[in-house]
Amino acid sequence: MAPRVIHTAQALVDVVVEVPALPRRGGNVMAPPPKEYAGGAVNILLAAARQGAQCVHAGATGTGPHGDLVREALAAEGVSVSSPVVPDLDTGICVVMLEPTAERTFVTTQAAERVITVESLQTSDPQAGDLVCVSGYSLTGTTRDPLLQWLAGLPGEVEVVLDPGAIFAELDDEIRTRMLEMTTVWTGNAEESEALTGEADIVVAAGKCLDHLPEGAVAVVRDGPEGCAVHADGETTDLDGYPQQPVDTNGAGDTHTGVLVACRAAGASWVEAARRANAGGAIKVTRRGPATAPTAAEIDTFLDEHT
Repeated sequence: MAPRVIHTAQALVDVVVEVPALPRRGGNVMAPPPKEYAGGAVNILLAAARQGAQCVHAGATGTGPHGDLVREALAAEGVSVSSPVVPDLDTGICVVMLEPTAERTFVTTQAAERVITVESLQTSDPQAGDLVCVSGYSLTGTTRDPLLQWLAGLPGEVEVVLDPGAIFAELDDEIRTRMLEMTTVWTGNAEESEALTGEADIVVAAGKCLDHLPEGAVAVVRDGPEGCAVHADGETTDLDGYPQQPVDTNGAGDTHTGVLVACRAAGASWVEAARRANAGGAIKVTRRGPATAPTAAEIDTFLDEHT
């Protein structure tokens, strides 16, 4: 059986409000009715599933309309939810203020998705070769300790894929070090990777990431339309991006990560997986909504037209 993609992070509901501009502090701005989408870890899982990967959500979901929306979105793409539903508490939301430039600003609540245990994570039953995805945002609050304990007990042949998020640089040194010692794949954007390495150049940063990771680890540093750099097998490769006119960048990095791990699970090299991930992210920014990643066939067509 092919390796699976297992995600441990928070599946939320994105409440997206399109605003002409962010209001000043204490001010107000008028907007059309909001739209609700399953988001957070859902974005990565759906992106991976649309490449043909077998995917599992190991994080928690709540009892109520938001939890229902998350589970329905995952089920529609064949993604299984391994952990039991949290009783008497719904899944939280992320309020997303989307500007005409496609830039977005977030306010995230915390609810049932933060109620995990070592036992609930273990329901995903990771096996050798599986890719376990971790978000830096899970290394805060009530999810931190059970997640770190569970990761420490994983079989050595499991890939631990860390998407650090902006919050990773703000964590205590001890927590960051513990997580990095278990990380076999770093996939962060340019800013997150610069915070780790001190290097603004993504090609240099990709190599420097390995100074903080176990021997044999892989680093992917992405820079939106500029593409990404991949350090694997002792060599760094700079891959061009595919600039598009964006309408919504929410979920673009998630799409990149989802396509990356799915293609790797299917046997692609890290460089080829990252090339397809660049294409997936480029397609996604032309679509509204966070979980609007393309299918494998759509990426094939896109690459045929852009190479």
